[in-house]
Amino acid sequence: MRFRAFAAQNMAMTTSQNDVQVQQKEEGVEDDQSMSRSDSLICLSLIRGSGEDSLDGLMRPRCPLTPSLSPRKRTTSQSKTEPPLLRTNKRTIYTAGRPPWYNVTGTTFKEAFVIGLCGGSASGKTTVANKIIEALDVPWVVLLSMDSFYKVLSKEEQELAARNEYNFDHPDAFDFELVVTVLRKLKKGKSIKVPVYDFTTHNRRKEWKTVYGANVVIFEGILAFANKELLKLLDMKVFVDTDSDIRLVRRLKRDITDRGRDIAGVIKQYNKFVKPAFEQYIEPTVQVADIVVPRGGENFVALDLIVQHVHSQLEKREITVRSALASAHQGQPLPKTLSVMESTPQVRGMHTIIRNKETSRDEFIFYSKRLMRLLIEHALSFLPLKPVSVETPQGTVYEGKRLSGKRITGVSILRAGETMEQALMAVCKDIRLGKILIQTNHDTGEPELHYLRLPKDLSEDYVILMDSTVSTGAAALMAVRVLLDHDVQEHKIFLLSLLMAEMGVHSVAYAFPKVRIITTAVDKNVNDEFHIIPGIGNFGDRYFGTDAPSDWYESDDGMDY
Repeated sequence: MRFRAFAAQNMAMTTSQNDVQVQQKEEGVEDDQSMSRSDSLICLSLIRGSGEDSLDGLMRPRCPLTPSLSPRKRTTSQSKTEPPLLRTNKRTIYTAGRPPWYNVTGTTFKEAFVIGLCGGSASGKTTVANKIIEALDVPWVVLLSMDSFYKVLSKEEQELAARNEYNFDHPDAFDFELVVTVLRKLKKGKSIKVPVYDFTTHNRRKEWKTVYGANVVIFEGILAFANKELLKLLDMKVFVDTDSDIRLVRRLKRDITDRGRDIAGVIKQYNKFVKPAFEQYIEPTVQVADIVVPRGGENFVALDLIVQHVHSQLEKREITVRSALASAHQGQPLPKTLSVMESTPQVRGMHTIIRNKETSRDEFIFYSKRLMRLLIEHALSFLPLKPVSVETPQGTVYEGKRLSGKRITGVSILRAGETMEQALMAVCKDIRLGKILIQTNHDTGEPELHYLRLPKDLSEDYVILMDSTVSTGAAALMAVRVLLDHDVQEHKIFLLSLLMAEMGVHSVAYAFPKVRIITTAVDKNVNDEFHIIPGIGNFGDRYFGTDAPSDWYESDDGMDY
């Protein structure tokens, strides 16, 4: 056997310095969290003196790290969302957004493009995935690892795993039913929860990772092509073909260094399970691959071919929403799901003040807050209540009402919608809050999802969605779609806004006829720049005292598109 010759003679494999650096990245060790580049090169040169890929090299102590940094060991499965962002010391800047993945009816139109990456253990699948993500330069990419879907082991199976006698490379080791369910929901744009598998305990952790918002999904695993239902979900199938000796060396490094296993156990497991499983279950699936990538992440020609194909497919799926909204629903009567507060003299007076361009910022904030409080009180009257009896201090029974639902959650569309949170918290004690950032792309004019932070387990909640103004309804449409993707029931969503245009009301009601729309006033017209007429101006700028450039239109700043 080639492996036995390798072990007996203690021969070093020929691996370039770049290959080693790529392997470090593949195993989840980032340069800024382990050691500096200069330290890495010094350590590599020291190891190379005795054969960096030899067994002796693996048994030697690792090079010391700098005192201020600690090593990061990959002991859990890795599945992650990659929103485009730029991190600095003080803040995180989101550099690109997710364009609409639905049409004007609110129905998911553009499914995520799913790339399947298959190959033997330690073949470099994660490296190829990261290279594709880097070259694609597409916002909102999800990397889903098959390692997350190992089955929960029984006590007896855990004992076998501890003795390296459990076959983790057999198809029966994976929960394919859960894989298919999760990938199908993710492909349709839904929010999903991914298990986190702990390799040290051979069990799933209690906390699952929430993943949402994929334009492209990269699913990688040794048996990514081994299930017929799974294959149907893959738009592109890529097989990473790497020499068996290189894969063995990489596996030895990973399991000994990162997973704390002894070399004898790793070799035993390789001979008994890994190599036979590759030959029986993994290698034959190369026949279903659309592209075979020899040499993994260093094959730039193959990677470029993959990236070009993905870009061409994404271009075919592009859709426009705002222009369609602007030309739809002309002359239609206002929907029954709309509720406009009674225009009392008090309400009319407050509108007069906040619409007046001469109103000072202090007065604008004061009267806006008063109006928000009235709006939220009005909105709460539409929540379903159930009869309840309570005993008064006098010992008599009072027949009252109580919310029949589980709870209420508030979600603001940043930044102007955030101004309504204080009024909501003043009315609803201990309410949970979420945030969604939606902005308009300057080049396409389409709304884009940049960021969201939602509370857990929203499916049974009544959600009060807040934005200061709604013009065309494009941002509100996207925000409602996000909530639906997180399993919020449509009839439990209340859209609240101080001011709406008829166009925006129609857009939301047409796409989501069960959503309750509540506002203090509805204006008839929208100008060519999609501003409400007569309107209120840029609510966010007037409230926060900022002045946006004339060509900067923000859907989240009260100038909703």
